[in-house]
Amino acid sequence: MDKRMNLLSLTWPIFIENVLFMLLGFIDILVLSRYNDIAASAVSAANQVVSICNLVFSIISGATAILISQSLGADKQETASMIAALSMLFSTIIGLVISGLIALFHHPLLAFLGAQGQILENGSEYLLIVGGFIFTQAILNSVTAILRSHGYTKTSMYVTAIMNILNAVLDTVFVLGLFGFPSLGVRGVAIATTLARIAGICILCWILFHSVEDLSIFRLLKPFPHEESRKLLLVGIPSAFETINYNIAQLVVTSIIFHFLTDNDFIAKTYFSNIVIFFYVFSNSIAQAAQILVGYHIGNRDTDSANRVCMHSLKVSLVIAMSISIAALFVREPLMRIFTQDPIIVSLGASLFFIDLFVELGRTFNIVVINGLRGAGDTIFPSVVAIFSMWIVSTLGAYLLAVPLGLGLPGIWIAFAADECLRGVLMQLRWNSGKWKTKGLYSKA
Repeated sequence: MDKRMNLLSLTWPIFIENVLFMLLGFIDILVLSRYNDIAASAVSAANQVVSICNLVFSIISGATAILISQSLGADKQETASMIAALSMLFSTIIGLVISGLIALFHHPLLAFLGAQGQILENGSEYLLIVGGFIFTQAILNSVTAILRSHGYTKTSMYVTAIMNILNAVLDTVFVLGLFGFPSLGVRGVAIATTLARIAGICILCWILFHSVEDLSIFRLLKPFPHEESRKLLLVGIPSAFETINYNIAQLVVTSIIFHFLTDNDFIAKTYFSNIVIFFYVFSNSIAQAAQILVGYHIGNRDTDSANRVCMHSLKVSLVIAMSISIAALFVREPLMRIFTQDPIIVSLGASLFFIDLFVELGRTFNIVVINGLRGAGDTIFPSVVAIFSMWIVSTLGAYLLAVPLGLGLPGIWIAFAADECLRGVLMQLRWNSGKWKTKGLYSKA
């Protein structure tokens, strides 16, 4: 095995990259919170639409990482190159189609969520620019998946750092109106985000075709590889369908807040959500690394090593995620005050930290074990379970607890905790059954 293909070597660059990537959104919200709370909430609402688009792109990028890692484990380099070419082709086409749709329907999409007034107008302005160029994210996802699958996690980490720095600088300049630029508010954030992504694409594509693959890989698409395309969709669609449903469910929850709760509840959710994403960033990073390694071991017909990787990853993730969540309980109000000094919003957000402890417990199992299952090619079972749980337990539960039972925003988080814990138990039971051991699509002869 290549020296790059071990858990630690893969995880720490992915971890740093994920932190930096989340900071892209964090910085957007933080800079806008200094501008005004409405602008920050508008971007948060618009980004829920963007998130769904990103998850559509994961149909391709998620499957790319799995199939390339299995192909490399099975010593099928030409197959890995063919999948890389397919991934970039499909991502570009899908990205351009979605960009066009958002450019046409950006305003109705936000109105459908229940956004009104200035949140609707500001969010629509942001969505037109970022959504209109969302194809850039599709290409970024694809190229990053290819590089990671070959063990080049440091490369995408460095590029994300460059994007982060560029985005932060441009955010500050365009939003606050520095160096003679007009104060562009929400529009400034949108422009900064788009320019940072374009820069990232240029750098990553240059690296890909100079260090990992060659432009000649696109010749492998003649004749068109229908079988590899089928496998790409077979692996990618169930996983993406799950995550798309999750984000649609989150949009429904957002709509519930818009229609039945208060602006303060939504603002508190916005700021709190931007804090807790850092609670599970390590779990998400190690899970992505574990997925690559599980896929590699499955391709190499080494299920024992695949099992060890997944379970070790889970144990480490649980210790770190729970330690962070418990520590945050003691500084919950100062964390909220990073974004706002409004005592009502601070109090609302601070009340969620205790409930979120159980959210993170279940989420850690989900993130790590589901990625292990996906790496092995076992994608359908996790998706079916997740879709059922997120709509019945999470979404319906959120409405019942928040509105009829009157628990408000804490009721929504209780439903989230129940959903994550239920799925966590079921995913671990699936892994323990060993059914994933026979799901690989590529293996050594």
